Amino acid sequence: MHSILLDLNRTFANIEASAVVSSDGLVLASAKPEGMSEDNLGGLSAALYSTGSHSAREFAGGIEQIMVRGSQGDVLITHVGKEVVLTVITKTHAELDHISLELKRLAQKIRTHLGSHP
Repeated sequence: MHSILLDLNRTFANIEASAVVSSDGLVLASAKPEGMSEDNLGGLSAALYSTGSHSAREFAGGIEQIMVRGSQGDVLITHVGKEVVLTVITKTHAELDHISLELKRLAQKIRTHLGSHP
């Protein structure tokens, strides 16, 4: 999975970090810059996923992807399987449409790798 994330980060120059994270915040694989806390990345992913998935169940029927826009970048969390998400942190002015489509494709690849179900 690490190589999948490295390829993703290389493909899109605006991606600062990417990670495959369990719903309880355990980072299963990551490609991040030196100094970025893996624990914080996992905790952020789990918290956003928990809130977003609850909201999606209530109002949108289910979760596919969560996006949080910030002044210095964005966070995209894509549902991989029951207990796993793919998290990407971008720099400002990221090509979110292209990244979002690629994340959906990679989620399927990671799902197959983990042997998990949607």
